[in-house]
Amino acid sequence: MSAEATTDERAGILLVDDMEDNLIALEAVLGSLNEPLVRARSGEEAMKALLRQRFALVLLDVRMPGMDGFETATNIKRLDQTKDVPIIFLTGAEDDPGYAFRGYATGAADYLTKPFDPWVLRAKVTVFLDLYRKSRELEHLLAQRQARGGEIGTRLAVLEEQLAADSPDLPTLRTQVKELRRLINKGQGI
Repeated sequence: MSAEATTDERAGILLVDDMEDNLIALEAVLGSLNEPLVRARSGEEAMKALLRQRFALVLLDVRMPGMDGFETATNIKRLDQTKDVPIIFLTGAEDDPGYAFRGYATGAADYLTKPFDPWVLRAKVTVFLDLYRKSRELEHLLAQRQARGGEIGTRLAVLEEQLAADSPDLPTLRTQVKELRRLINKGQGI
């Protein structure tokens, strides 16, 4: 994997909570993962952050003034740019038991109650970070293959034009066309 792909993978984790103490606790638990941690104190701030940069994951408090966690999650899932970002809801244990259902119904990947086990949270976040890295790597490989496919298609079109024009170097051109077709058929060039 190239250095460019490695840098691009560090999308980070968006921490959304209106309580400073909760944000500090999340940073303490997740700091050892060495990934960028970005704070948002409201649903509105979270949406702005999501439109500015890519995130591997959103940790989202359910109960916030203004736009609550459910509304924020609904807005995240509505936008093409952010709809695939996984969300883990975090909420107090005393909250309505129906909150978990509502969280999953809005598209959450997981739901944890506070106080949460730091090891469990870190393990869950690590899984989503790994999935994000693998997804970015696949996107990078697909882009490379598409670029190669376009290059081969262009070369093949030029060679076929030369063949149609009865080029004096016909045997060499035919050999090049056969080689390009072989690469395409084997899938190595695409």
